[in-house]
Amino acid sequence: MHAATQRVMDRVSKLDANQPEYIQAVTSFLSSIDKLVEDMPQILYHKVLDRMVEPERVIMFRIPWFDDDGMIQLNRGFRVQMNSALGPYKGGLRFHPSVNLSILKFLAFEQTFKNSLTGLSLGGGKGGSDFDPKGKSDGEIMRFCQSFMLELGRHIGEDTDVPAGDIGVGGREIGYMYGQYKRIHNKSVGILTGKSPSFGGSFIRPEATGYGLAYLSAAILEAKGKSLENKSCLISGSGNVAQFTTEKLLAMGSKVLTMSDSSGVIIDPSGIDAQKLAYIKTLKNVRRGRIAEYAQKYKEATYIPHDGSATSNPLWDVKADYAFPCATQNEINANDARNLTANKIQLVGEGANMPTTLEAKDILMEAGVLLAPGKASNAGGVAVSGLEMVQNSQRLQWTPAQVDAQLLTIMKNIYANISSTAEKYSTKNNFIDGANIAGFLKISEAMIGQGYV
Repeated sequence: MHAATQRVMDRVSKLDANQPEYIQAVTSFLSSIDKLVEDMPQILYHKVLDRMVEPERVIMFRIPWFDDDGMIQLNRGFRVQMNSALGPYKGGLRFHPSVNLSILKFLAFEQTFKNSLTGLSLGGGKGGSDFDPKGKSDGEIMRFCQSFMLELGRHIGEDTDVPAGDIGVGGREIGYMYGQYKRIHNKSVGILTGKSPSFGGSFIRPEATGYGLAYLSAAILEAKGKSLENKSCLISGSGNVAQFTTEKLLAMGSKVLTMSDSSGVIIDPSGIDAQKLAYIKTLKNVRRGRIAEYAQKYKEATYIPHDGSATSNPLWDVKADYAFPCATQNEINANDARNLTANKIQLVGEGANMPTTLEAKDILMEAGVLLAPGKASNAGGVAVSGLEMVQNSQRLQWTPAQVDAQLLTIMKNIYANISSTAEKYSTKNNFIDGANIAGFLKISEAMIGQGYV
């Protein structure tokens, strides 16, 4: 690594030593950008890298709320406003017990480049809480969301910071927070995206991340003379991204063999068809059940409970053509990558944020696997969030077909951008470098142009 990039890496490793996810994200980014340093002295002169790895602002606050027994509970809330060089901060809110500053900084950092790739005027941010929505009543979730927004609402705005949903934050939670914001500020503006279409939300927003993943993967495969049609696919997770990735893959002629949740994995050799997917949507979205119930209903499927001591995930040891990790960060480790390559996997499309460890990425790349990095392949969600902001500003609502057509165009443009950038600055088909460099070039130009802020 060049001395300048190594210096930045050393500084992050020292100052953020207790933030492993953030260090991992910065390491991957700097490994790509290292190729540019010699030929772009302005990066060093203006200390762009030093500034880029420091959030513009980190907000941390307590969230008191009452449970159904009338007992006060307390959680911790965050908003990381990473970079506004391209526009207002944009990024989701995550409610999950694992939420901490390291995870949110890595997500905000990735979001900054992801938003750049969409071509929309969006900065990068991320936020959330260690609140766990599982097992909570609607009333408890509403009271928590209202208390959360009571503080967060001071720091966001339609031209400042526009949050969206993420893990644990769907349409219900967005609705409660949006209602509370209106109540406090007495105005109806596009302060959140992912709203219901009945009060300013965009059609195709729930589907957007999964659909976008399928569209980008199809573009990568098409350039290689391949397609998704009649191919077998592995999908992890069973939440929003996994559900709509499955839906779009089925529409494009693929066969989906697996899904999962934190309790375990299902493997269905006959394929998860549209009827089975509808069951999963009801199971996870309405009943809030566990994926194990799928195997009880569909006897051809196998359920493997999650074992925290396991060194690999059995889902990634199923023979298939393509794999789509759609659950959470670092879910594919080195052992999983070896299993995937041994089974001749041809493409890994990241639906989750940073679902592949650095070692696993090296193994997949060395084996010639096409790897679509999350900051490109899951950009469909924020792309349609950006389109929702446009609709809110115009006081208009576009049809589902209009939004879907724009999403497809954006994802095709992202592929063209990361592909040509990889070929120009790195190695052909190294889409990790392509995404990192393409996003960085646009943001760095804006940061230099706006001075030292």
